[in-house]
Amino acid sequence: MSFDLQPILKGNLLELRPLQASDFTDLFSVASDPLIWEQHPVKNRYVKKVFEAFFHDSLESGGALIAIDSKNGNSIGSSRFHGYNKNESEIEIGWTFLARSYWGGVYNGEMKQLMLKHAFRFVDNVIFLVGLQNLRSQRAVEKIGGVCIGERPDEGGYDSLVYQITHSSFLG
Repeated sequence: MSFDLQPILKGNLLELRPLQASDFTDLFSVASDPLIWEQHPVKNRYVKKVFEAFFHDSLESGGALIAIDSKNGNSIGSSRFHGYNKNESEIEIGWTFLARSYWGGVYNGEMKQLMLKHAFRFVDNVIFLVGLQNLRSQRAVEKIGGVCIGERPDEGGYDSLVYQITHSSFLG
């Protein structure tokens, strides 16, 4: 069975579905908040031209998901599966951002639980690459059970911490 990089995942609070080109306007309205990106290596992603490149890359990745609030149908952010490695039994979850009104853990927690449950149908290890200065994301990954196992550059060449959640630790 090959890894389904763009499933439809439904929880109590949100739904994740494959990102589509028609989602740009709604998602940019979320991403245009500079405070979302203040600890991120690409601090100006709130600028339309910069976000357009990010959005295009997301579509091209074949693994991007948009997050929709189940209560009101609003787009609230996105995340992505990336770098599936069958031999290492590993996938990365990343490029996640949420509207600030959804910060605090509950929505991110459900998003990651849905994505982890899906990923562990196919792999034994899920990794997260988090910028060295992105303390907010580091805490969020630790909150869902991520353990820092080292450092390496991310796809953009930025130094990042590597967090891992194994299937056995996820099952508890």
